[in-house]
Amino acid sequence: MRLLLIEDDLTLSDALARALRQAGYDVETAGNAAKACRQLSAGRYALAILDLGLPDLDGSEVVRHLARLEAGTPVLVLSARDGLDERVRLLDLGADDYLVKPAAMDEFLARVRAALRRRRKDGDTRIVLGRLSLDMEGRRAFLAGQPMDLHGREWALLAFLAGRPDRVISREDVAHALYRAGERVSENAVDQIVSRFRKRLAEAGLRLRTVRGLGYYLETGHDE
Repeated sequence: MRLLLIEDDLTLSDALARALRQAGYDVETAGNAAKACRQLSAGRYALAILDLGLPDLDGSEVVRHLARLEAGTPVLVLSARDGLDERVRLLDLGADDYLVKPAAMDEFLARVRAALRRRRKDGDTRIVLGRLSLDMEGRRAFLAGQPMDLHGREWALLAFLAGRPDRVISREDVAHALYRAGERVSENAVDQIVSRFRKRLAEAGLRLRTVRGLGYYLETGHDE
């Protein structure tokens, strides 16, 4: 999944790009508005992450440029400007989210994931997590571009987890996703399926944790 990071502070840009790449995203960068507009005009991006204090133009001009392109690229503004009027102005221009600097890296990555989830709900049937890509409409999964051989319950488990990253999911909810209504299933059966699938998720740079007494947690924000 390709993202465009528009930030003129090289130190911050490098840190954000590194964190995004470690989370499994393909990241391109731009240090000014003119370059960002050229890149946005030339290709499709799943998300633009935008600083406002750019050296040539205000970042809001990039938002306007995207609106003219009608590309549907969501925009996460990342700016030191913390005034309410400024946040409202950018959201009214078409930005999808606004995060004030300095921001904790965990929150930044969570905002990125949230923006991408909203984009999927608007019609994109593809989910990308780490090295894993799911074609939800075609019910196919790919690991580093190679198709995965999955039986029915493995696909059901993968699709269910991929749609709920970085949150606790109960064992009961997982069981409902794997088995038909009225079908008898033990907790041990669910645990066995999850246990077998952990290694395959690890190969994709993902970690599936067991949260004692609560269920499972698909963790995506760690190094591959």
